[in-house]
Amino acid sequence: MKISIQHRYSLVVKILLMTGIIFTSCISQNKVKLLQERTAREAAAEFANSKSTTYRLQSGDHLYIEVYSVDPKTSKFFQTDFPDLMNPTYLYLKSFSVDESGYINFSFVNKMYVKGLTIAEVKDQIQNTLNEYFKESTAVVKLVNFEVSVIGEVNSPGSFTVYRDQLNLFQALGLAGGLKDFGNPKKVKLVRQSQTGSNLVELDLSNNKILESPYFYMQPNDIVYVEPLNAKSWSYSRFPYETILVLISTALVGYNILVD
Repeated sequence: MKISIQHRYSLVVKILLMTGIIFTSCISQNKVKLLQERTAREAAAEFANSKSTTYRLQSGDHLYIEVYSVDPKTSKFFQTDFPDLMNPTYLYLKSFSVDESGYINFSFVNKMYVKGLTIAEVKDQIQNTLNEYFKESTAVVKLVNFEVSVIGEVNSPGSFTVYRDQLNLFQALGLAGGLKDFGNPKKVKLVRQSQTGSNLVELDLSNNKILESPYFYMQPNDIVYVEPLNAKSWSYSRFPYETILVLISTALVGYNILVD
């Protein structure tokens, strides 16, 4: 049975279109790479960032405060047991809560207004008070409730408690298992709490200038949301090369049959 030339070309076009759709649904590597160089000069560039936290305490925050001294009497006055700094439950139970009015009730300093202050400023205030009564004493102040949430196109979304003084954006994403194949690094939204409400900012992780951003370092209660790419669920990391080769071979065989 002979097939008309028009029918032959119609079948070939359909096969080629099917193959083309599969190829065009792939994600370009440039869309998922992080910290891309924008110019040739940036290959060995340095990016300055103050690395300083500007987080200011709010009502409901919990502060762990410990006083150390080389003087046994002073040390005994403040320390009732051996501190287990690696135990989050211990830190929480031994912490001082910032009340609705912005005060904490530290045993020696008594009521102290801390709302709106940084951790360093609270430490300085306690240290200055200690210096008036005790010699060679040192105050340690830590924020217990340093928690960040990472949601969206990441492998392990959730809320994570941070036990370090600083955490950057990539480390936060690392806690969540990193971006999925279709996480959009150019559209990462950050929700940050402020004294007046919430601030929303959109970040581009594909641009290495993110290293200089004031939002590069996380603050307590930050929420990171990774948007999905608009592409179909195909990626180079899971691209079915064998399937494509089969389709191409089938197209060539079909074409040869049609033209014979």
